[in-house]
Amino acid sequence: MTDHTDTAAPDTAATDTAAPDTEAPDTTAPTTATPDNTAPGTDAEATPDTPFITPVAMEDDPDELFAGDRGVLDSSVRRVLVRLLLRRFLLAGGPGSDWSVLIENQQVIESRLGDLFVRLVVDHDRGVAYKEQVRSDELEIPILLKDEAYSRAETLVLVHLRTVFQRETTAGEASARVDVEEVEQTVLSYFAESDGDTARRQKAIRNALNRLRQDGVVEEESEGRYRISPLVEILLSSSRLAELSDWLAEQTALARSGGSPTPVDLDETDAPGDDPDGDADPDGDTDLDDDTDLDDDADTDPDGDRAPEEPTA
Repeated sequence: MTDHTDTAAPDTAATDTAAPDTEAPDTTAPTTATPDNTAPGTDAEATPDTPFITPVAMEDDPDELFAGDRGVLDSSVRRVLVRLLLRRFLLAGGPGSDWSVLIENQQVIESRLGDLFVRLVVDHDRGVAYKEQVRSDELEIPILLKDEAYSRAETLVLVHLRTVFQRETTAGEASARVDVEEVEQTVLSYFAESDGDTARRQKAIRNALNRLRQDGVVEEESEGRYRISPLVEILLSSSRLAELSDWLAEQTALARSGGSPTPVDLDETDAPGDDPDGDADPDGDTDLDDDTDLDDDADTDPDGDRAPEEPTA
């Protein structure tokens, strides 16, 4: 019996040797207390138990431009995208302009417009950017851009401006300019006697010139003095200019011979030789037939909520 009790002593001693292990958590207590004393959002060094960047609630996200914003583009890029949809075109400008933002973000803007079946065209040589409606016989495409034809009077003024621009640039001039009196004198010769009195014709010509100014085709540098924009080359291709010029020459010759030329209906919207459906472009150029939406600004739509439109001729 005595021998049995003595042999149990080592077991008791084994329990005693484990006592130091139970004191180990006490030595680490200061470490575990550190995160509890660190307020969220402080500059304290991150530990494995704290995130590197403190999460921000979506409603408190500083990048959100408005309540419920799910967009990913910067505000400047969004503005250019909207202006491309509202206006007929954007002109080249300096640093910080819509043009520079467009060029820097052209790929993403093209992608956003492509989602709407709209094609972005950037003409670096002329410094003009505009959009075209995508059309396809193989794919059902809802039409976003609608056609807005120039009136006959506007087309007559446009033909004269395009002729002057071509003449001046061919002669090596950096820019082309016209006076309102010159425009009136030339365009009045295209009208027939049945088109009304001179005062009415002059009013129609000035209204047409004002419309083209709003569209950015001309810029009024001083009263009655206009600089012609390179945009006129896009609105009227060389082949289309030749077509309309031939038509005007025939009408003028007919009037001088005592015939009855086609009257210029000052209230009609379709120009001579128009494609009413706006889907024909025989020369393959980007012109008034090619579903092109061009505009200088939103002056004609003060509220900025007009549906995008496209001129045709």
